[in-house]
Amino acid sequence: MKETFIEIINYIKKPTNEKDSNTNYKYRSRKFFLILLICLITSFALSPIFLVFEYFEIVDMENHKVEEMLKNMSNLQNFIAISLIAPLFEELLFRAPITTFKKPLFFKIAFYTFTLLFGYVHLTNFDINTNTLLFSFFLVLPQIILGFYLGYIRVKFGLLWAILLHSSYNSIVFILSLLEP
Repeated sequence: MKETFIEIINYIKKPTNEKDSNTNYKYRSRKFFLILLICLITSFALSPIFLVFEYFEIVDMENHKVEEMLKNMSNLQNFIAISLIAPLFEELLFRAPITTFKKPLFFKIAFYTFTLLFGYVHLTNFDINTNTLLFSFFLVLPQIILGFYLGYIRVKFGLLWAILLHSSYNSIVFILSLLEP
């Protein structure tokens, strides 16, 4: 896992529009599960940020739009929306276009821009006020980092792998949220 994580970090530092030449399904599946694990570990590692915001009442975490949606729909409807529909649309919007940029500089700009846009679109999950705007980077940092991971797998393995990774990640996070008291 360490090797895959370092590979991703190096890619984020210098993204290129180059597919992974190894098309072996076993290789890709193993890499996929390692990246999924890295996504989950990263997400949990960043979660104390939200505890600090909540503790100091910097941002109202109880008024999160996803929480609102969870209350207004059945678990099955939520699962479909969070684990299937959102990943499909978000990947088509934020990841599908990046490989159309062929020149290295334009690709790099597109990769970073679409990643930041993906992160910042999640700011709409919060009530927009002064604190939300001041701390916006930290509020969407988990999505920005996830966007880098999704961009990496999109370029290396293709769009379907990015959709699958996003869907798997959202599914696991959703199922874990159901375990909350």
